[in-house]
Amino acid sequence: MNIQIVGTVEYIDIGTGAWAIVTDTDEQYEIWQPAPEEIMQEGLKVTVNAKVRDDIFTMAVIGDVIEIEDFQRLG
Repeated sequence: MNIQIVGTVEYIDIGTGAWAIVTDTDEQYEIWQPAPEEIMQEGLKVTVNAKVRDDIFTMAVIGDVIEIEDFQRLG
C-alpha cells in the first residue's frame, strides 16, 4: 500500500535506534533502510510518498515500516 505522510524526521533511541517520521498527530512510521541520505536529519519537516512494508518486522516496533519512494522538504 502506498501512502503520503507529512511529518518530522526523528531519531528514536530505542534498542539499536531507528529513524522515523512522526506526524502532528503523533503517528510514527519507521523508515526502512536504505533510505535517501538527505532525509536522515533530525527535525527535518517533510512530505513523503512511501510504500508500507507489511513484509518487514524490526526490533524497534514503533509503527508501520515504510520504504521511501520520494520526499520533499517543507518550509
